[in-house]
Amino acid sequence: MKFYETDAEFMERFQYFVEEEVEKKLDKDVDEKTKSLAILAALLGSQSLALFKEKVLEYVTETLTPVEIKELVYQAVDYAGFGKVYPFLQAVNEAFQEKEIALPLEIQSTTTLKNRLEKGEAAQVEIFGAHMKDAWKSSTINYYLASNCFGDYYTRTGLNLKQREIVTFCILMAQGGCEPQVIAHAKGNMNLGNDAQFLENIVLECLPYIGYPRSLNALSCVNKAKE
Repeated sequence: MKFYETDAEFMERFQYFVEEEVEKKLDKDVDEKTKSLAILAALLGSQSLALFKEKVLEYVTETLTPVEIKELVYQAVDYAGFGKVYPFLQAVNEAFQEKEIALPLEIQSTTTLKNRLEKGEAAQVEIFGAHMKDAWKSSTINYYLASNCFGDYYTRTGLNLKQREIVTFCILMAQGGCEPQVIAHAKGNMNLGNDAQFLENIVLECLPYIGYPRSLNALSCVNKAKE
């Protein structure tokens, strides 16, 4: 849609808000790569497929590599579910084809079926602290969290742990209804060096795309994570 032709008055205000009030205020605090990852993750979390694809076409090879974008989408499966991620994976593949990016991309996995649990637990401990040691033994879903969520995905290359925690935080806040997990991953971000002020800036970068209610909820979660 050519919104600047069909909705010029609206677009004037929206563009001013994004470019003059949000980006100029926050760009000095959030680098372009992190901002791009955050916005893509928030668009995926809020199921904004059409704009997500436009942003992939805008960001790929400019601020993000094809691998970084694919890793973001793979990471989302743990937090949004494959049913919601399926069309976004299709959209990325279509965007890459339009950009003549050859698929499949290079392999990023660093674990095997034999060591994924061990490596996943190690990632959990690094992000959340020593209390995660042996947490997988407490229930079936905690076993899945260690082996699948962290062992299969957080151990991959392409994105580092700090980037993966930003992606996770943005996916969760944009979905809504995940406030306990948003608090937990805000704490995880802080443990890795993404401090509260940085997370607040990330929320504000995403605000134009996810709206005020979920942004306010996310800011409240960051404040609770500081307690």
